[in-house]
Amino acid sequence: MKDERLEKLARVLVDFSVKAGEGEQAIISGGAAAEPLIKAIYARLLQNGAIPIPQVQLSGMQELFFEHAQDIHYQKTPPVVRSMYEQADAFISVMAPHNTRALAGVDPGRQQALGKRDKAMMDLVLGKDRWVLTLFPTAALAQESDMGLEEYEEFVFEAMGLNHEDPVRYWQEKSEEQGRLAERLEAAREVRIVGPETDLTLSVEGRKFLNSTVEHNLPGSEVFTGPVEDSANGTVYFGVPATVSGRDVSGVRLRFEDGKVVEAGAEKGEEYLNAMLDADAGARYLGELGIGTNYGIPRATRNILFDEKLGGTVHLALGRSYEETGGQNESSVHWDLICDLHDGGELYADGELIQKNGEFIGYDFEER
Repeated sequence: MKDERLEKLARVLVDFSVKAGEGEQAIISGGAAAEPLIKAIYARLLQNGAIPIPQVQLSGMQELFFEHAQDIHYQKTPPVVRSMYEQADAFISVMAPHNTRALAGVDPGRQQALGKRDKAMMDLVLGKDRWVLTLFPTAALAQESDMGLEEYEEFVFEAMGLNHEDPVRYWQEKSEEQGRLAERLEAAREVRIVGPETDLTLSVEGRKFLNSTVEHNLPGSEVFTGPVEDSANGTVYFGVPATVSGRDVSGVRLRFEDGKVVEAGAEKGEEYLNAMLDADAGARYLGELGIGTNYGIPRATRNILFDEKLGGTVHLALGRSYEETGGQNESSVHWDLICDLHDGGELYADGELIQKNGEFIGYDFEER
């Protein structure tokens, strides 16, 4: 990535996303492949008078953990790590995988055990509400997306708004239009999603729709809430494939009754799907309904961070709710699955059509 756009990205993350200021402690975590971006974030934090705490993971360390970890390593988050996160004011995480399939052979049960171990620490971070997740384009991510590295870098720049002279202003303008959509949805009692092999209704009565630009994810552009836990009824087909924990997962079909998944199948990754659904009692209920509004992302890339923001898609998360939406579902799982509405899809709020074939009716999310 070019230095100028790295500096823009660092400014957005530090100044706009987590707003780290003088004397505040900010943890920067990420893979070693993200070194250029981590350095840019580090420098920006110092310029703002904040105290950066870099936590860089070397290539292959995750694989070593799952190969050699014993029972004691799954019991609780190391106290020194928890203490550091308790004292930090802000958190910036950078995905930079060297191999997107590195964990393909790991038992899903072990991955779930690690997630359960660290759930309390994750709740702590989410509760502070000053966290952001982004990625640094690596050769592995480019390959997963069927692109060369330079092409993928340009794809990332565009999706993140970094080709604009002032990315912060760009995202502020996006936020205003998303705010209108969030207000309309928050006034609704029921949302209905219709599409190929999909007809699902959800109650959102009394729930808050959050307007998310780049406060927590970069790229941004979604509005989301936690649906009423026992309200999902119907079927849904998630046609957008993803690489999750090193595995191909695609063609997921779910049937809900009174909020609970009662039937599940997948064209690929069904074993992993079932392992996630059986992780705990909350994993079979929905924790999130999200609606993507980023039309600067031209297509899916098997990366949920980007694909869930795609304009013309909705995503549903199995498992944990975000408390600030009013959601009450608890789980060690939070897994976003994406439903494409571009071909014959419709989205309704209390019977009013607000999106058809991936295009919003009455809302402008085109590139500015």
